[in-house]
Amino acid sequence: MIAGHPQPFTGSTFIVEKAKAYWELLKFRLSFLVAFSCAFGFVLAAPVVDYWKLSMVFTGGFLLSGASIAINQIIEKDLDKLMTRTMNRPLPTGRLSITEAFGFAMVCFIGSMALLITFTNPLTVILSLVSMILYSFVYTPLKRVGSIAVFVGAIPGALPPLLGWVAATGVVSHEALIIFGIQFIWQFPHFWAIAWVADEDYKKAGFKLLPYGGKKDLNTAIQIMIYTLFLLPLGLLPAKFGITGINSAIIATVCGVLFLAQTFSLLKTGSRQSALRIMFGSFLYLPIVQIAYLWDKI
Repeated sequence: MIAGHPQPFTGSTFIVEKAKAYWELLKFRLSFLVAFSCAFGFVLAAPVVDYWKLSMVFTGGFLLSGASIAINQIIEKDLDKLMTRTMNRPLPTGRLSITEAFGFAMVCFIGSMALLITFTNPLTVILSLVSMILYSFVYTPLKRVGSIAVFVGAIPGALPPLLGWVAATGVVSHEALIIFGIQFIWQFPHFWAIAWVADEDYKKAGFKLLPYGGKKDLNTAIQIMIYTLFLLPLGLLPAKFGITGINSAIIATVCGVLFLAQTFSLLKTGSRQSALRIMFGSFLYLPIVQIAYLWDKI
């Protein structure tokens, strides 16, 4: 299929192709990870887990993520056409129109708000709206301004576990800020490793996500290493404050050390392969540590 020239379909094939396009617009894996982080915060905070409420928090977080991602793709439709990694998305290829994508985003958003208003509390709803606004309408345009976008994007990226905690307790406590802080700091090596790998593609769209001058150089590699290093003490705070126990602290430390070890290769070689290892390491670090915290708590 050529970008911008969708193949015409009819009947059941049309329905299947539309469903596939909406599925791609949703970015299921990313939305699932957001929902998982919401559920993680909820379970970690709840003295006794209400599984029905947990499922509603998970679904609400999933739909909110889907709405935010769809709006992001609507705004960046013309920029996505310029990049190899995004040119085959539903909007650049014309498989979905902006009207269809906007309608889908609204359905997801309304569904999310209905669930969160019904099953959580006003603070959770307000923070959810803040998260969506920051991601879709602040972070998205800032990607063409400079690396400040990574700082801004790290806030909604780290809010899901805090949202889950607030959904269970109704308050933003120091424990909620700890799990927010871990995910917030994790965003930086994660984002920058992706930006290093996709730098040439990002430049086609004018995205400026690498720190301090936006170059794949020693300075950027050092920044990635420093923020990864911060995860070591941060990973111990849940045990320190009694949220979890020593077993998860050990797992978090081992994962943090392994994650940190990948950054030294980037410092030494500056290669795309080293950045790829950091990127994949970041994808593994967060769910493993979160599952360890849950296992220790339960």
